Amino acid sequence: MRRTRILTAVLALAAGLLAGTPPALAAEPVEREVSIAADTYTWKNARIDGGGFVPGIVFNRKEKDLAYARTDIGGAYRWQQSTKTWTPLLDHVGWDDWGHTGVVSLASDGVDPDRVYAAVGTYTNSWDPGNGAVLRSADRGASWQKADLPFKLGGNMPGRGMGERLAVDPNKNSVLYLGAPSGKGLWRSTDSGATWSQVANFPNVGDYVQDPSDTSGYASDNQGIVWVTFDESAGTSGSATKTIYVGVADKENAVYRSTDAGATWQRLAGQPTGYLAHKGVLDTVNGHLYIAYSDKGGPYDGGKGRLWRYATATGTWTDISPVAEADTYYGFSGLTVDRQKPGTVMATAYSSWWPDTQIFRSTDSGATWTKAWDYTSYPNRENRYTMDVSSSPWLTWGANPSPPEQTPKLGWMTEALEIDPFDSDRMMYGTGATVYGTENLTDWDDGGKFTVKPMVRGLEETAVNDLASPPSGAPLLSALGDIGGFRHTDLTKVPPMMYTSPNFTSTTSLDFAESKPDTVVRVGNLDSGPHVAFSTDNGANWFAGTDPSGVSGGGTVAAAADGSRFVWSPQGAGVHHTTGFGSSWSASSGIPAGAIVESDRVDPKTFYGFKSGKFYVSTDGGATFTASAATGLPSGDSVRFKALPGTKGDVWLAGGASDGAYGLWHSTDGGATFTKLSDVGQADTIGFGKAAAGASYQTLYTSAEIGGVRGIFRSTDKGATWTRINDDAHQWGWTGAAITGDPRVYGRVYIATNGRGVIYGDTSDTGGGDDGGGGDGGGGTDPGPTPTGACAVTYEVTNQWSGGFQADVRLSNTGSGAWNGWSLSWSFPDGQTVSQMWNAEHTASGGSVTARNVGWNGNVAAGSSVSFGFTGNWSGSNGKPAAFKLGDRSCTVN
Repeated sequence: MRRTRILTAVLALAAGLLAGTPPALAAEPVEREVSIAADTYTWKNARIDGGGFVPGIVFNRKEKDLAYARTDIGGAYRWQQSTKTWTPLLDHVGWDDWGHTGVVSLASDGVDPDRVYAAVGTYTNSWDPGNGAVLRSADRGASWQKADLPFKLGGNMPGRGMGERLAVDPNKNSVLYLGAPSGKGLWRSTDSGATWSQVANFPNVGDYVQDPSDTSGYASDNQGIVWVTFDESAGTSGSATKTIYVGVADKENAVYRSTDAGATWQRLAGQPTGYLAHKGVLDTVNGHLYIAYSDKGGPYDGGKGRLWRYATATGTWTDISPVAEADTYYGFSGLTVDRQKPGTVMATAYSSWWPDTQIFRSTDSGATWTKAWDYTSYPNRENRYTMDVSSSPWLTWGANPSPPEQTPKLGWMTEALEIDPFDSDRMMYGTGATVYGTENLTDWDDGGKFTVKPMVRGLEETAVNDLASPPSGAPLLSALGDIGGFRHTDLTKVPPMMYTSPNFTSTTSLDFAESKPDTVVRVGNLDSGPHVAFSTDNGANWFAGTDPSGVSGGGTVAAAADGSRFVWSPQGAGVHHTTGFGSSWSASSGIPAGAIVESDRVDPKTFYGFKSGKFYVSTDGGATFTASAATGLPSGDSVRFKALPGTKGDVWLAGGASDGAYGLWHSTDGGATFTKLSDVGQADTIGFGKAAAGASYQTLYTSAEIGGVRGIFRSTDKGATWTRINDDAHQWGWTGAAITGDPRVYGRVYIATNGRGVIYGDTSDTGGGDDGGGGDGGGGTDPGPTPTGACAVTYEVTNQWSGGFQADVRLSNTGSGAWNGWSLSWSFPDGQTVSQMWNAEHTASGGSVTARNVGWNGNVAAGSSVSFGFTGNWSGSNGKPAAFKLGDRSCTVN
């Protein structure tokens, strides 16, 4: 597994973003009113399966097969039993609220299984400018409402594997509790999460910090109140549960209890001290509260740990640790009980990187234990399990370790561990890289071996630093945090292995030679060893280069158009250049250290750089750079730029910050001058893809704010007009690291996310038509003139549960003229009703519904489509509408 975990891709790539909110519109040129068209895209992940830390897994205690997983930066997921996959639930989180992709806690309602809650926020220090929130859903995460909090939450902070901090009262489900970090105390809601207030009489806000000397506020934050557990036996349905246990990040005062539904609180007498209580899990049948302790907050650190059992009736504490304290070199955290077999309890040694994590199991309430593996004669070991990672073969890391290490590892950072409350044979646990699970767990007790496999498909959690789509070979090369990156020859399949030889912990930049795309270079971070690697077979195999003196990190790298030379701007050293494959580097002159570097895609001796508002050009293969006379460019370093393939000196530059220049610039003279696109208020990435049919210029893609709307945009006419290609349900938080089109497939775009992996989209506009369109594009939702020409509708129920459903509607303009506003009407056959709609506004009367465009998606070119979605209610039957009308015109129903 991983020994390090990046804080976020934003740390390395957009320091300016961390200093405040994501960049806002610069007060430069006045932006003219702009018309934004819309297109319908199908969005998927380039499959990696996992790739990040899963600190929490939550099973619903009332309904079988209903489970959720939370990630530290990549949102939340719901388990789909029929396909054994995970469905993402927070893709709607937008640019301004990017921190809400970090999930510090989840709670699934044990009274009403349709209800689920997520406590969101990524950092409690200045890196995340926004406060936290509690999201609540009455349809299992298909749609959400938000309650903003007056403090921050830390889904990616130290201690994030403790929990769960958020809990629903199992007897009165309108009551919830939330444990807050940063000294903010214990909070309660009595209206199903709509409003929150601090529990004023709770006596301890916590005092543990990982590193008091950390001036950034990251490791020096008080980890606060870390878990809440209800004793469901101490209450009756409809009345608040009387007995509640709360875990606090305080080594001397770790566990508190209320026996009067939160009116008063007392420190549990006789409790162990000197450790942090990571988890508290209650077995009400036997009256045991199990607590997993560690001397550190996790998820990496932890040198000593204990397991204790508290008898709730007598107040007796019993040390049930499976090993002597002197023999621990790890803390305990993962903790679960078997609801079908009271007395069966399991725990993990979460911080044991070497030689492997350990999982412990007891069937007698902790009196005796067995281990998932043990030594026969050191260094040889015997496992009670077999591992099958054939679905995610990269989990071996391409390693060949010496005993007692094995590959693949059983795990690391194993703070999430849950036995299915309805099935004693099923267990899931999270690691720093995946979700593992088994469906024959009880074979452990019979002396047999249980099988461990990844149970992670659909849960995509990588942070993406860079992307490339060469004109031949693999369609996608990625640079990823923590697991290096992959060569995708098939976007629908998990690649067999990440980049190796060397295996960077994080790849920060990659490039290929435009006219010789089998030549690829990548740079990245590594604890020890080279920071640059080369491939001559399109990234299938790699060999290490040699670092210049002083290199401490990857930085950015550029390959000459013909692969004859490279320019590298690493961390810790200035810009360097080389001919051949980096066996010897020479310092470049005329360009500052830390500059971003790129290559011209035609001239193999021309390279470009950018640093602090200045654009630099080299025409001698990177040996010397000269500062361009261009002015008005962003003064900071939150910039990405690329040269257009096929045309020498054609450069596009995106970036900026809210306190200065911010937008998209274009140069046609190799950076000597730049013209700012007046229509683009903000832009953070730029990429190119196959030109539209009949177009003479490659398609542009950007993550930007255009016409007052934040989104992913496409232009087929050199930026004269733009089409928003994502929608409000598909935003993925922060998408400012990288974007690229596919040079072989019109309309296909690859998007870098900060924790949701590589997203790729394909257009329904297969003809590559006009991106423009008339109209005001401005604000109202009332349609303009009634659209003329033919229309077609595709209606699809994408999710359905008891009493509720989610549907997507695609409206296609199959006529010959563009629409300037639209209004689509239908009647449900079974009396269904709409509860919430996105990407359209609606009115309804009984089962009759009319959906109208919002401001940004009223313009629909001929041959293009627009999509919207909604959640609704049903009873009895949920039949599809038989007819749709665009104004007074009937549409074809697909």
